[in-house]
Amino acid sequence: MNVIDHVRDMAAAGLHSNVRIISSLLLTMSTNNPELFSPSQKYQLLVYHADAIFHDKEYRNAACKYNMALQQKKVISKTSKNLPSEIEVKYKIAECYTILKLDKDAISVLEGIPSRQRTPKINMMLANLYRKSGQERSAVTSYKEVLRQCPLALDAIIGLLSLSVKGAEVASMTMDVIQSIPNLDWLSVWIKAHAFIHGGDNQRAINTICSLEKKSLLRDNVDLLITLADVYFRAGDTKNSILKFEQAQMLDPYLIKGMDVYGYLMAREGHLEDVEVLGGRLFNISDQHAEPWVISGCHSFYSKRYSRALYLGAKAIQLNSNSVQALLLKGVALRNMGRVQEAIIHFREAMRLAPCRLDCYEGLIDCYLASNGVREAMGMANNIYKTLGANAQTLTILATVCLEDPMTQEKAKTLLDKALAQRPDYIKAVVKKAELLNREQKYEEGIALLRNTLANQSDCVLHRMLGDFLVAVNDYQEAMDQYSIALSLDPNDQKSLEGMQKMEKEESPTDATVELDGDDMEGSGEEGDLEGSDSEAAQWADQEQWFGMQ
Repeated sequence: MNVIDHVRDMAAAGLHSNVRIISSLLLTMSTNNPELFSPSQKYQLLVYHADAIFHDKEYRNAACKYNMALQQKKVISKTSKNLPSEIEVKYKIAECYTILKLDKDAISVLEGIPSRQRTPKINMMLANLYRKSGQERSAVTSYKEVLRQCPLALDAIIGLLSLSVKGAEVASMTMDVIQSIPNLDWLSVWIKAHAFIHGGDNQRAINTICSLEKKSLLRDNVDLLITLADVYFRAGDTKNSILKFEQAQMLDPYLIKGMDVYGYLMAREGHLEDVEVLGGRLFNISDQHAEPWVISGCHSFYSKRYSRALYLGAKAIQLNSNSVQALLLKGVALRNMGRVQEAIIHFREAMRLAPCRLDCYEGLIDCYLASNGVREAMGMANNIYKTLGANAQTLTILATVCLEDPMTQEKAKTLLDKALAQRPDYIKAVVKKAELLNREQKYEEGIALLRNTLANQSDCVLHRMLGDFLVAVNDYQEAMDQYSIALSLDPNDQKSLEGMQKMEKEESPTDATVELDGDDMEGSGEEGDLEGSDSEAAQWADQEQWFGMQ
């Protein structure tokens, strides 16, 4: 047993730090005395040394050492046996390049491996890289090759469906294994559910996943619950989405996947204390995933600390450039900071990654409207409507844009009525219809609409709007009650607080004088807070420049 065998055994045993030291010393000896080791022994040393460096996460250095090993491999006889695989070395180089975000270099290395020698993991990496770079046909070919070799590669199936390959075609590639192995009959239904998801048919996706989840063998499966929660979210059903996320969390307290969406929903609903706890818990599980950074960013955004939200969103993107929720977080933070053109870039990238998620389009439309681009917003809304069909969400998006133009108010009303006919409980449609009724001063109709909706669900914005309508008809006592309910649901809802304070002043002129003085004093305090906020903004902006994330 020679020294190279000892190094190989240590590498196999996972003694990476030991391998790095000994291989470094032996390689220096080889440089000073080229006759000391044979070409094949030197190749082995270089590969083991590179593996140890890769384990230390020094990816640029590791890629360099792997390339040196490949150069050394060229002078070795093809008859040499028991050597580290050249194909595996190339895969490791591609891994380094992918981590370093050098995707073109990674593709080039993998394409250098002959098709017949590509293993499933090589084809999977190639497929993901092709999809990321927009080479959809090549991605489809690579995903299909993965499935040909491994028909139960479910992530490859999702990849194909996301690239608009028909569900029936994908299912046919797994039919043999489904028929030959017992208890796999659920797989064809699972494929159908994901085909509905990527086709934008959320309701049929929900029904199909629910039918799977009810089966005794798949009941309480965390992946299914997370998928179901995500589809409820896409369908605009916040209540059921949160319910399924919580169910998944109870089953797996170390769950990370999907928690960024859950954190966003909780923050949007005003549960900022819970969001803060969730973020802290996930950081303890892993700070190398985008999700905890997104959750903390959502907490900052809904606390109106936009610069910090921007930094946290950028950090999440640095960890996972495919994180749609991180792109959306950074986009809304940029938009609220007045950097609309930069926000548009992030929303467009989110749309590219998730073409069936309507919140990506909504973010872009909001940016267009913020920059008076009503024509662009209308074009985008019409495109969504034609592509995804006339459902409550697309109808509401189109109506939202129509409300911006006095000439299309009637069209907005018609669209909202259609949306509410499909889904009377769709909150965004209710909110927009209430806004329209308020403009038309149809307060009684607005009150009736909001009461009907609140009979089945409780929402801060709806209670606050009902309070506003009740003030308009001089029903101050119930208006006060509605503002109180709104604040109990979201203590940070400034508009409800303002409505309540305004009513208190109007009801008691004497108190109003006292409160006015108090407000002046509070105003000074707020000004101090704003100065602190500017200071914090500068601090986070500096950190962004430091991390190169502008």
